[in-house]
Amino acid sequence: MPVPRLGPIPVRAVYDIPLRTRFRGLTVRDGVLLRGAAGWGEVSPFWDYDAPESAAWLQAGLEAAEQGWPEPVRSSVPVNVTVPAVGPEQAARIVAASGGCTTAKVKVAEPGQSLAEEQERLEAVRDSLGTAGKVRIDANAGWDLETAVTRLRHLDRAAGELEYAEQPCASVADLAALRRRTHVPIAADESIRRAADPLAVRRAEAADVVVLKVQPLGGVRACLRLAEEVGLPVVVSSALESSVGIAAGLALAAALPELPYACGLATVHLFERDTVPDPLLPVDGQLAVRRPVPTRAALDAVAAPPELTDRWRRRLTEMAGHLAVVS
Repeated sequence: MPVPRLGPIPVRAVYDIPLRTRFRGLTVRDGVLLRGAAGWGEVSPFWDYDAPESAAWLQAGLEAAEQGWPEPVRSSVPVNVTVPAVGPEQAARIVAASGGCTTAKVKVAEPGQSLAEEQERLEAVRDSLGTAGKVRIDANAGWDLETAVTRLRHLDRAAGELEYAEQPCASVADLAALRRRTHVPIAADESIRRAADPLAVRRAEAADVVVLKVQPLGGVRACLRLAEEVGLPVVVSSALESSVGIAAGLALAAALPELPYACGLATVHLFERDTVPDPLLPVDGQLAVRRPVPTRAALDAVAAPPELTDRWRRRLTEMAGHLAVVS
């Protein structure tokens, strides 16, 4: 049963950082950093999430700050480069500057964009990666079933074969139906992290892969339990966080028994600045498993204005009122 959190939330900073490219409809990302006995944690639910849904994000931030994470079983994690819904020339530049990533996740189903624009973006990414690279797409539940069937056929050809399509449709029923009508593997994201019953995907045989994000799912330990229950291959992805939040995703990816796919954790390049002086950026397509620490200078450079800081403090109080007790 949800209960109020007892004791103060250890807030140390509120950040406000411009993005290099519009992403998820955003041009700025903001959030809260906590600091406790175990280190730093991030709480950064998007503003369109209400307090009950955002409570899981607070739970994850408190786990990072007060409990820490399980021991890793690997020292580095392969990652994909994320390509927003940009033109083909910019898409190619993003891949070329990705720090050696050989897998690209390309955003599609952008409102107002045509199939031709998506095809051009995928063709540019394929050309930049080369034939040995892997291309996956993310539609963020933007298609109905029939549109997904049609688009996947064209986009698979443009990409020279898709590794998988992430959340092409909103409902589990449509994902299951689509999976029976296409050879492109299906990955479930929103159907896991925003679902009342994340195991419905497995029961319906609606996905080949599940995408897990630490903050929306309540922390690293909660994700490890869910991964075991779902029993499908896991891709760990970011929720567009600063390096403090990305470190939690790395901790999850590093603790999973198996990691068959590159993870979607190389998103700090989308930020103009970061909360740490040594951001988590890929080298040779890998992120080293480490936990960068904010400095006063780095935090001062991204400090939120007073009105935004006050807004976050009020929001944290609301989230804490819905925070579930973790056994």
